[in-house]
Amino acid sequence: MTDVEPIPLAELTTLRTGGAPARMIDAHTRDELVEALRETWADAEPWLVLGGGSNLFVGDEPFAGTVVRVLTSGIERLPAARPGFVRLKVQAGHSWDDLVAYAVGEGLAGIAAMSGIPGTVGAAPVQNIGAYGQEIAETLVEVELIDEETGEVSVVPVADLGLGFRTSVLKHHYGSLPQRPAVILSATFELAEVGSGDLPVRGEQLRTALGLGPTASVSLGWIRDHVLETRRRKGMVLDDSDPDTRSAGSFFQNAIVSAAFARTLPDACPRWPLRALLDPVTVIPLDVYDGVVPHPISGESDVKVSAAWLIEHAGVRKGFSLPRSRAAVSSKHALALTNRGDGTAAELAELARFIQGRVQSEFGLILQPEPVLVGVEL
Repeated sequence: MTDVEPIPLAELTTLRTGGAPARMIDAHTRDELVEALRETWADAEPWLVLGGGSNLFVGDEPFAGTVVRVLTSGIERLPAARPGFVRLKVQAGHSWDDLVAYAVGEGLAGIAAMSGIPGTVGAAPVQNIGAYGQEIAETLVEVELIDEETGEVSVVPVADLGLGFRTSVLKHHYGSLPQRPAVILSATFELAEVGSGDLPVRGEQLRTALGLGPTASVSLGWIRDHVLETRRRKGMVLDDSDPDTRSAGSFFQNAIVSAAFARTLPDACPRWPLRALLDPVTVIPLDVYDGVVPHPISGESDVKVSAAWLIEHAGVRKGFSLPRSRAAVSSKHALALTNRGDGTAAELAELARFIQGRVQSEFGLILQPEPVLVGVEL
């Protein structure tokens, strides 16, 4: 590991906010990363692990602690137990989109719809990244992580990560601490070997986004190219020449509400059930069965509703900004808050609070931020 001259976080995060930390360490290998984290935790000072900086919203004041930059990289191809599949063990600092490009080039299916998502592989499981109907949870097998409390390194199966919609036990949600404070060192994925030819496109959400019919067959390369183009049109692929990409991606999460609350929203608001409803199974031991089967209690699925639709229909349009502010809603995508040039975290936070207030006033719910907030409050 290497102590380096601290760099302002505004130069290392896609929202371009944040001062320089008191100390900065670059970790280029797994062992350096383990050593840096153990040393930092032993000092009991504030710390921050920084990968691609694409999911961070950092306050204007200098960070009074240590920033550990994860600069590890590498893909190891491993056999899988299932025929027709392969496993890829990827170092935490590896670019997520570089991993997708590698998988597509090798004819490995399962993550092509997540092309163009910025950030690193180590950050991806923390919030269970996803796009167009694909999520990390579908292909992730396990992660190697180091535990903050003990400093021990262990391999944790995906079932123990509590992956949900943009969440996991590792994520630092706004207003709360992670259930398991730890840092991912590597992640292992299991992908299907399908080759470079055309194949049916799974998932209605992906087919709709790409304008494909239910029987369409295309190659993984075609999917990647068209997903990247779709994201570019929304300003969701990093481009120094496009101020709409100076963002943390979707600033607000799509809201998860009860089915009953969803019915109070306008019919035009896009919504998606979170899980399929299955008929309940009742098991009655024979020694207590009295001939009466209790009436099943049916439950309704929670519903994901479109935060972008709520924002726009609360009167906040694409390109909106407050007077004299250098923060603005993206001109292409209502969920992205952008830094239009030397904007401060205070200006972005002011805009975020304004949007939250408008949506709450109009629809009765509070949108939650998706990025990790460091030294800033909403």
